[in-house]
Amino acid sequence: MKYRRINVLGVGISVLTLDTAVEAVNKALASGIQSYITVTGVHGISECQRDPELLRIHNESLLSTPDGMPLTWLGRFHGIGPTEMDRVYGPDLMLRIIEDGQQSKQRDKGLRHFLLGGAEGVAEILRDKLLARIPNAEIVGIRTPPFRPLTQVEEHDLVEELRLLRPDCLWVGLSTPKQERFMADLLSRYGAASTGTLKLPAPLVMFGVGAAFDFHAGLMPQAPRWIQRAGMEWGYRLATEPRRLWRRYLTNNPLFVARIAMQLLGLRKYELPADLPLE
Repeated sequence: MKYRRINVLGVGISVLTLDTAVEAVNKALASGIQSYITVTGVHGISECQRDPELLRIHNESLLSTPDGMPLTWLGRFHGIGPTEMDRVYGPDLMLRIIEDGQQSKQRDKGLRHFLLGGAEGVAEILRDKLLARIPNAEIVGIRTPPFRPLTQVEEHDLVEELRLLRPDCLWVGLSTPKQERFMADLLSRYGAASTGTLKLPAPLVMFGVGAAFDFHAGLMPQAPRWIQRAGMEWGYRLATEPRRLWRRYLTNNPLFVARIAMQLLGLRKYELPADLPLE
């Protein structure tokens, strides 16, 4: 299942709107797929420039959604209009998938969800907030993993829980790039194509949604929509979390602009895997 992408510094960003992203997820689940979706902005693409493995993970995803406005503006540069490509923001995608999950046209049953991530207690708060907003949502499990990598016993325990509860959607809130590595590693070790006997359920789509856990739990303020649409959400977040985010935004953003300028001017080439369909 391949969707059109544009080349952003060697990362294939999917040509999507929120509506077509939801449609693609429903089709994937109806087909019985096991895969993952990266919700990708400037930070994720910048991390890929330093980490070839992370770059591979993004390009092997079912979708890499354009999480930031700069990526949608690059879509305009490629001649793609707003009805074909617009921002697919992680928190918005999460709400839409859960809200629409009871009425999926491609499936004969509602979607089941598992929440994995956040600091201690966040997943419980998030579950309660989501159920207050969407009472019919089927949230079948929650888990707060440790900040360190899971031991093999912990990993097996998680896969067994997923096998038992059979969620359709696994929402992973571990921040970039940890969540992308986690999803790809889990699929590699326990997906249908893996060699072991312990397998993830199918269908299963994993979503790396980072700060969506804190936003929807009400623990962190979201930028007003007009700031988001102006491409200035990074400034709002920097003002609210300066100690944690100053290095990310004040280093990555100027580097991203410089690299994009070199790519658009043809001064530097970035290749995509041959099997990714380009716009």
